[in-house]
Amino acid sequence: MRLKLVLIVSILAALVGSGASITIVLGVFASLQPLNRPGLLVLSTFVLPAADIVWATIFVYRHTARRRRLQAVMTALLSLLLTLGAFTAAVLVTSRSARVQPQPTPPPRNAG
Repeated sequence: MRLKLVLIVSILAALVGSGASITIVLGVFASLQPLNRPGLLVLSTFVLPAADIVWATIFVYRHTARRRRLQAVMTALLSLLLTLGAFTAAVLVTSRSARVQPQPTPPPRNAG
């Protein structure tokens, strides 16, 4: 098996696909008003990672001699997991965390 090929192509597909979608979301949608009618730009945020994963799977399938199907499936699954991980990391990094400060407790009253 060519595990190096599977690993490198999967990482590259995940970086390109998720990177393009994250760039579109952060670059374009952050400056616009909320969208009422999603268009081609919104669709591209879903299509780009899927197209990159398909491309990576076909690439690995065509460039291996043995166990083609297994390596193609491994590439698709690894690319998908890495893409989801990149999206999760982007959400965690760019989210605004509202830090909740605890309310100070009043001093106890003397009952006397």
